[in-house]
Amino acid sequence: MNRELGASVCCENVWKIYGADAQTALTAARNEGLKRNEIHDRFNCIVAVSDVSFSVPSGEVFCVMGLSGSGKSTLIRHINRLVVPTAGRVLVGGIDVNQISLEELRRMRATKIGMVFQNVALFPHRTVLDNVGYGLEVRHVARRIRRASAMEKLELVGLGKWAERYPEELSGGMQQRVGLARALAADPDILLMDEPFSALDPLIRRQLQTEFVKLSRMMKKTTLFITHDLNEATKVGDRIAIMRDGQFVQVGVPEDIVAHPADGYVADFVRDISPLKVVRAHTVMTAMADLTTPYKRDDLSDSPRVAHDTPLEQLIEIAIGQDRPIVVIDDNCREVGIVTRELLLTEVLGRNPGTKTEVSDQAYASDRNERRE
Repeated sequence: MNRELGASVCCENVWKIYGADAQTALTAARNEGLKRNEIHDRFNCIVAVSDVSFSVPSGEVFCVMGLSGSGKSTLIRHINRLVVPTAGRVLVGGIDVNQISLEELRRMRATKIGMVFQNVALFPHRTVLDNVGYGLEVRHVARRIRRASAMEKLELVGLGKWAERYPEELSGGMQQRVGLARALAADPDILLMDEPFSALDPLIRRQLQTEFVKLSRMMKKTTLFITHDLNEATKVGDRIAIMRDGQFVQVGVPEDIVAHPADGYVADFVRDISPLKVVRAHTVMTAMADLTTPYKRDDLSDSPRVAHDTPLEQLIEIAIGQDRPIVVIDDNCREVGIVTRELLLTEVLGRNPGTKTEVSDQAYASDRNERRE
């Protein structure tokens, strides 16, 4: 799709403290290193976001996850200034959203940033088509143009035939897709998605996750996706940030989060995650430079070849069908390592997370870029 990538998002040392003594609490937190509960006890203030910094490049899907009360929803609302930080800066496309006028803010919300909530709040008296085109109607876009744009987005989410129906005639999953179409209708550069699928049945939820992944690859929207479900985060996100008590505990690609949890809190999150769809060939392989007899390059001519980002699940399927080692190649078709049945068994049993080589870090970045193309 020939379109310029959307704007980047950057948060710099963002704090959000609720309470009458917020500024005093902020000073104490910075100078004395007080914890969240200490600030509450001493100042009767609640720290929702605590000194968070991150950047999301154009076109990336960045998942923020954590338990209820961790601060993830408060954080995302800083991006379109639904929440004003106690301290710190929020930049959208290089513009500090807290320094622009209300008129400029309204324009940014209407044209640059789309938001999808858990409750899509459709107008019951409007047709599906008119619901999707409502944002364009508020901007006084001509009826013919807004209806054409709304229909295009409904077709995109598979609901073109339901355009003249009313929300009450749609299932919960269909209504959620209408909400996504409404956010896309204005063609925003940035999508903010706050637990958009969490209230749905598991089957419908998985279907919408798959559809969203396809849409995000095709449209290349910069997306901040809030969830409490790590399975969902690993499926839709290019990178994941895990929050606790208003802070980021770990930020990384899904594979790194699952294979190398930063602490016990993250380990609890990933304990029930299957590595089969997350761990990839470049993590479990033995690098070519480390090969010993009998695995030499001359002996691998008849071996199957796979890309460095091939998931563990697919490697197992290949290994079942033949007994040759699997050769891993990088983006330039160079042979960078091999995967044997022994390595796969070791990985599945969890005794060895794999050998990370120099190519692994390059592969992480490449894998993320490929998912956005």
